[in-house]
Amino acid sequence: MVNQTSTLTPGLSIFLSSMNFVFSVAAFVGNILIMIALCKVSAIHPPTKLLYRCLALTDLCVGLFLQPLLAIRILNIVTKTITPENMFYFIEANSSLSFILCGVSVATSTAISLDRLLALILGLRYRIVVTLKRVTVAVICFWLIGILFGMMGSFVSFRIALNGAVILGILALGISLFSYVKIFLRLRQHQSRVQEQQNEGLTSLKMQRYKRTVSSIAWVQVTLLACYVPFIVATVLRGITRDNEIAWNASVTMLYLNSSLNPLLYCWKMREMKQAVKDTLAQSCCEST
Repeated sequence: MVNQTSTLTPGLSIFLSSMNFVFSVAAFVGNILIMIALCKVSAIHPPTKLLYRCLALTDLCVGLFLQPLLAIRILNIVTKTITPENMFYFIEANSSLSFILCGVSVATSTAISLDRLLALILGLRYRIVVTLKRVTVAVICFWLIGILFGMMGSFVSFRIALNGAVILGILALGISLFSYVKIFLRLRQHQSRVQEQQNEGLTSLKMQRYKRTVSSIAWVQVTLLACYVPFIVATVLRGITRDNEIAWNASVTMLYLNSSLNPLLYCWKMREMKQAVKDTLAQSCCEST
């Protein structure tokens, strides 16, 4: 992805690589805590919890692999300690893992938005329709499609795989937007018809919990959009001109930053998750003393 005759200045290269290392630690630690906390939260429906676990796992892997790889690749522009032949393998690994992890992350976020829409529309039938087995099949399909794009990018054509991934990403974001518009309209109807809420199996307590869950994943989607749009713009510019390496590396850094921000959003918008993370940290402190 990066030419060895780089337009990045040494100062900017060091800055971007340092930021990626910092974000890497934040993503790894934050998502480890979220995955542990999910084991303690009982208020979330098991299929929905599986989707959150899948999203946390992809974010954790971004922090563990993608952000360090990107940091090393950008830093090498200054140090030039890695030979071009070895750098090729860094680039290939970074590209393949990006297709897989970012693709699964976007697909899972979209699935969570659809899950919340179905929970509102189906009411009591939701637990019959949205089962753990069906969600597991969907998650497996997400990973298989991500792996397919990763292999296509490495062995067929990076450009074709990238364009296809961008198109599918825009489609996924469109589905999420549609889901939230429908949720917003239905919630307005529920607020004016309290009795209908109870007939559909959504008590006042469940409705408040539902709204918090929708709010949390909506913020996740907004953050994802904010992090992915610069990458999409940079991809378009990259197709027009090759001389946009600064924008490209900065946009990829923003793309991966999404994985570092998601744990903060969970703790901010989901009360049960925040308490579970606090309990986990408190237990770890007690065990270490």
